[in-house]
Amino acid sequence: MLMLIALLLYAIIGTAIAILAKRRVLTDEDYFVAGRKVSGIVSALTYAATTYSAFMMVGLVGLTYFSGVGALGFELFYLVGTLFLLSYYAPKIWKLGKEKAFVTPGDMITSRYGETSAKLMAVLVSIALIPYTSIQFVSISFLLGNSMSFESGIVLSAIIIALWALLGGLRSVAWTDAIFGLFMLTMAIFAVFYSFSMQTTSTDHSRLGELLYVPNSFWTPINFISYTLPWFFFALTNPQVVQRIFIPKDEKSLRRMVIFFGLFGLVYTILVTLLGLQLRLLSEIGEFPRVSNRDLVTPTFLSMIPEWLGVMIGVSIFAAAITTANSIVLTLSSMFTRDLLKSRSVNAGRLFVVAITTAVAIFAIQRPNYIVDLAVMSSTILLCQLPLLLGVFHFKMGGNISASLTLLAGFSTAMVMFYTKATFGLPISIWVLLVSFAVFFLASCLEKRFKT
Repeated sequence: MLMLIALLLYAIIGTAIAILAKRRVLTDEDYFVAGRKVSGIVSALTYAATTYSAFMMVGLVGLTYFSGVGALGFELFYLVGTLFLLSYYAPKIWKLGKEKAFVTPGDMITSRYGETSAKLMAVLVSIALIPYTSIQFVSISFLLGNSMSFESGIVLSAIIIALWALLGGLRSVAWTDAIFGLFMLTMAIFAVFYSFSMQTTSTDHSRLGELLYVPNSFWTPINFISYTLPWFFFALTNPQVVQRIFIPKDEKSLRRMVIFFGLFGLVYTILVTLLGLQLRLLSEIGEFPRVSNRDLVTPTFLSMIPEWLGVMIGVSIFAAAITTANSIVLTLSSMFTRDLLKSRSVNAGRLFVVAITTAVAIFAIQRPNYIVDLAVMSSTILLCQLPLLLGVFHFKMGGNISASLTLLAGFSTAMVMFYTKATFGLPISIWVLLVSFAVFFLASCLEKRFKT
């Protein structure tokens, strides 16, 4: 009952923030990128909240519990890659977006390659991101297991996600992201401190055994590359974060966004992995149950701590899931509206918000597999965009046909290998990159030859 009351208060507060942040929406630029007038701090917090979802406090805690310190390396590899890519590409993307009034990543693709490739990208990206978005819904339902049914949790998530995006578009989403992003970080600190207070006897950390080093039985070199490579390029291949680069009001705000996101990410990552290791240590000494399903480690922890604290941490995870999901839904809506339909209608954007949220909810009700694995799969599929995005700034070759063939080849490679498990000794992500770049350069050369 206390959890339901807390969730009701969360929904009311979040809706109030979304309404207060709302401004008059006159164009799709206002709706999808807040008119490019967002401050550096809010930009940083919405970028962080969009990136760090329920994947962290549910998925990464469980992965750390199960696999050890390699999970910290995996997540820090992502953070370093993101900061490296943002430092170099964010100013270029922001400037290009401002000069040419880009609203979606597809606008960049249309400008460089043509409409067909942008339309295809919108479809393939949605196929990749709907499963990833569904894990936000699933995480929430796992946490609400003692308060409501799995399906009811999905429906509740869908209503909140759609409502906040509908109210004021990106501006409402960004402000709810900012407020609840700080709440997420605060509750992670509380969770770590309480997990250490649960340990009643001193113990030798060597009891964690192979979990204290890499490689181990889980983090083999191949597995580490499989997990980390797709995430290294996350800042360029995930459209919901690329779109965030368009929103800072000036270059100073953009720099602040990158710096403060990096600080947030470093602290949050250390806290989350520390929690997972501590809970595993507690299991080794018999003060925490052994959990076989790694996605249930955090829910088990919350059931053992004081109810008020468990509810607060639970709500913070709920907030993390909502902030990520409504950002993705809003971005996919913009890509369907602008890139696929070539419409500038705000009402069409709102209609797609509802449609995409419904599609994600239906997928989530099927109870898809492990949270981290789904996230990695989605990021691997999205790698097929990388040659095109790099081509905007570095390659003069390529047109509509070569760009479309690159997307289809990379996407097909990822899907076939995921379902057949035929990797030929290399991570799927490497195959996707090799095939995508090979097709891009080969098709670009052929396309140029036929045109001349």
